[in-house]
Amino acid sequence: MPLKAHKITKTEDAVPENYFDRLDKSFQAHLGQATSGISPASMMTMYCSWLTQLAQSPGRMLELALYPAMHWQDSVFDNNRSGGIVDPRFKSESWQQFPWRLWADGFCQAEDWWQRATINVPGLPKPVERTTSFIARQMLDMISPSNFTTTSPDLFYETMRTGGHNLVHGAESALDDIRQKATNAPPPGLENFVVGKNMAVTLGRVVFRNHLIELIQYEPQTKTVYKEPILMLPAWIMKYYILDLSANNSLVNWLVGQGHTVFMVSWRNPDAADRNLGMDDYYRMGAMAAIDAISAIMPKAGIHLMGYCLGGTLSLIATAAMAGDGDKRIKSLTTLAAQGDFTEAGELLLFITESEVSFLKSMMWEKGYLDGKQMEGTFQSLHSRDLLWSRMVHDYMMDKRRDPIDLIAWDADATRMPYKMHSEYLEKLFLHNDFFEGRFAIEGKRVSPESINLPIFSVGTDKDHVAPWRSVHKIHLMTDGDVTFVLTSGGHNAGIVSEPGHKGRSYYIHERAHGAPYLDPDRWLEVAQQKEGSWWPAWHDWLVQRSAKEKVSPPLMSKGLCAAPGTYVLQK
Repeated sequence: MPLKAHKITKTEDAVPENYFDRLDKSFQAHLGQATSGISPASMMTMYCSWLTQLAQSPGRMLELALYPAMHWQDSVFDNNRSGGIVDPRFKSESWQQFPWRLWADGFCQAEDWWQRATINVPGLPKPVERTTSFIARQMLDMISPSNFTTTSPDLFYETMRTGGHNLVHGAESALDDIRQKATNAPPPGLENFVVGKNMAVTLGRVVFRNHLIELIQYEPQTKTVYKEPILMLPAWIMKYYILDLSANNSLVNWLVGQGHTVFMVSWRNPDAADRNLGMDDYYRMGAMAAIDAISAIMPKAGIHLMGYCLGGTLSLIATAAMAGDGDKRIKSLTTLAAQGDFTEAGELLLFITESEVSFLKSMMWEKGYLDGKQMEGTFQSLHSRDLLWSRMVHDYMMDKRRDPIDLIAWDADATRMPYKMHSEYLEKLFLHNDFFEGRFAIEGKRVSPESINLPIFSVGTDKDHVAPWRSVHKIHLMTDGDVTFVLTSGGHNAGIVSEPGHKGRSYYIHERAHGAPYLDPDRWLEVAQQKEGSWWPAWHDWLVQRSAKEKVSPPLMSKGLCAAPGTYVLQK
């Protein structure tokens, strides 16, 4: 049967799929396996844009050419110039000795040279600047003198001290890890962390289930409880038990111990059959189904809604949609490391261009989902210095492999993202910022963050490379209502898992009252109050202030469908 191109008319809403379209998608999907999901066309386009803009900037090229003569005396160890050593890779005293100091100084000058070559080039679009500077950093991080035995004093002296055994044992560990990844076996030591045994062990019952979620109600630990329950919406890019790790660092267990009734959404791990699940489904079958189920259990209680990461974005969308429908069941809104405005979404924007989104859609189209391992590789590349090269040196070359912890075990428990939902998220929210701009539609109705008229508690983390805190801070621009913003120490996950008593934790906090003027992030830092310790008690106090004064008897616990942690969290 001969191939026929489909005739496209102007009245069609979308380009129909034909044999040629499928060939394009199939080719790009297989190409993506070799490029780790990076679009070669996008990279080449940005490289050419940077090179041509630099070529027509003779002043910048002259500055780069004269750089060696102008900066040959600069040193990363010059306390007067830099305020001390700022690069943790060169922090040991050995780096200040000859010849190691020469390697460190030369490398840092190369980093500075490439930064000047890629940042603030006249006429260079910001997306291109972000990508070219990112690629330059990736290449330099790969060849840092801290990565090689002959150029790193720490590695050199350790190798001499052990007679090379550190390299032999490290190589054996590296081979074990390669075999583990090739066979999809759990990383060494993580078999000791088992969901339902020593992780996600807070007592509770699954009280509702549909195709997309299981809703867990946790058993009370106090004789009386606050009237208003807490509903937690975690991201479906992760397993929910990041909020219920071990008994000592479980946010769920801590809240229940403070007298709160807590409900948790546990998301289904989608497969190829779920490829057509979209944002409407995650709204209706996820957020709203959970709210309806809680309302049936506790019909006269307002709900404190909390969303984490992508779950926080869904919480913003859901509360905006509910406001438009006149639904007043939500008492307050809390977001953890969540974005509603994506214009400053950090280095993840490197991977969100028209070309890249089209490429990712082709990869997802073939399988029906985006594999969690592909997302893991993307996140690692954002901070390759800390998550890849430093780990390689520490674990394989210094032979000082860290003992596994619950957070690492959770991180290895990857999830998938359905084709339709992830496509909508990338295009409508991340790429075009439709929600913040008031163009995003849920079930055919446009929703706007300006509709949200709830007290908001928002948490950002200072080392977050997934949801940078300055981007999270933009929640102040989405509503003129009460916003209590917290900036806590740590990263996207560790900053949230910040139980009381955790050493080294601190946070900034400031409340903007209804109608008060906007404070940009820098001004906010100046006026915010700094406190030591965990931010959890501050959130608890905030919730108590927005709850009924009189406590009530805990709601009756039904037998439910099964015991927590349920079945969906166990899906691989």
